[in-house]
Amino acid sequence: MQVIALVRRRTEAFSSAEFDKYLEAEAEAVRTFYIQGSVRAIWSRDDALGAVLLLEASSLAEAQKLLAALPLVQREMAEVEKVVPLRGYRGFGPRQT
Repeated sequence: MQVIALVRRRTEAFSSAEFDKYLEAEAEAVRTFYIQGSVRAIWSRDDALGAVLLLEASSLAEAQKLLAALPLVQREMAEVEKVVPLRGYRGFGPRQT
């Protein structure tokens, strides 16, 4: 299954200097998940500091476990605002005649 996750940095609680200590570890974790096939795509958010991840997981629980393993989430420096399971769009299926 595919899942979209909206993650936000908790800039109200942590300084830029504190984030700087862990950004490379965060990027490395995402690269590892990408190589493993768990992260299909990732974007930086334009509305807030954070990211939107497209995950591939066997279940919603597995997707949440992946997100919980991110260094910034582990340190409570980032919060997962929304996790949305996706399903195929019916408009791309075969047409019924």
